[in-house]
Amino acid sequence: MKSAPDKRYRRVVAKVGTNLLTAGGDSLDRPTIASLVAQVAALQEAGLDVVVVTSGAIAAGRDALGVGKGRRDVPFNQMLAAVGQGRLMHLYHELFQQHGINVAQVLITKGDLDNREGYLNVRNTMVGLLGLGVVPLVNENDVVDVREIGEAVFGDNDSLSAAVANLVDADLLAILTDIDGLYTADPRRDPQAKLIEQVDRIDGRIEALAGGTGGAWARGGMVTKIEAARSATLCGIPVAIANGQVPQVMERLVAGEAIGTLFTPSVSKVDSRQRWMLSGLSARGSITIDEGAARALTGKSSSLLPAGIRGVEGDFGRGDLVDIIDADGSRIGCGLTNYGAVDLDKIRGANSSEILKLLGYRFGDEVVHRNDLVILDRVAQTS
Repeated sequence: MKSAPDKRYRRVVAKVGTNLLTAGGDSLDRPTIASLVAQVAALQEAGLDVVVVTSGAIAAGRDALGVGKGRRDVPFNQMLAAVGQGRLMHLYHELFQQHGINVAQVLITKGDLDNREGYLNVRNTMVGLLGLGVVPLVNENDVVDVREIGEAVFGDNDSLSAAVANLVDADLLAILTDIDGLYTADPRRDPQAKLIEQVDRIDGRIEALAGGTGGAWARGGMVTKIEAARSATLCGIPVAIANGQVPQVMERLVAGEAIGTLFTPSVSKVDSRQRWMLSGLSARGSITIDEGAARALTGKSSSLLPAGIRGVEGDFGRGDLVDIIDADGSRIGCGLTNYGAVDLDKIRGANSSEILKLLGYRFGDEVVHRNDLVILDRVAQTS
């Protein structure tokens, strides 16, 4: 007899990785995908909304064209993604149709989420699809966004899954992979490694345990999964990293069963605008502040003034989202800046009354107004 869904979980984002979808082989594994689809159908039948963030397009393209793993440059991977995306979606469509469920392809790039208008457009579309009983199948648009399949920035779709969970206000992010969760060491190399069942805080120790695991076909390893967990839990969304090959893993996770590693939220749910800001996807740079400014922001709900700024990183403009970093190098918040990086470098450390003299113009006394500022400690206090 199946367990009833935990009432806390009404909307779930499930991320499925390449190694899982191929069952460790060279092509998409139909039985594995059919099992995952059946679980999504069962959750939907139980009244839950489910979004699937899926990898596998490049692997499908390699299989379709009969090419090996040797060539991995970005333009070639873009071509593989273009060939494989349709085949991946066709397989999902066929399998979901067996359960009477319609699916929708949703391709997202980072640029789609960089501004508030784009963020809301994507959110409204996905929430609307869920309202119609459609399962959104989300993937990074590899054909046009080289950042995800390049050497840096995104790895696999882990970070994308956290952004999607944030977008749709999910109650649970389930990152399904081909290992059981986060271990005290790499279980593929150390037989003494033990599974960590719950993480309440992602600190340096947890980051060090993540290592750099990841299969030849997958772009993401445990490092990117930990980063995704950090991003989601920061917005009040619990994250489970679990083995997708465990029978009925999604249904059991949603029923509250302890499978894999559960990352508990560090804060309560925050409003939509704050979630967009806290997600970090749109941050164009960072501002480092001194101890006095940090105290003013965290304890007095103050705006950020130029006098407290000690450093500027990134090439951002006026109105862009930036991270706020304290003297110890910790991210204490983020906000929308009234001045670009070039201007800030000229006025940092100065009194607000000197802005006009230093720049020849001014957009106000505040670098980041308190109404455009989110401080992590303040969010945590409301949880």
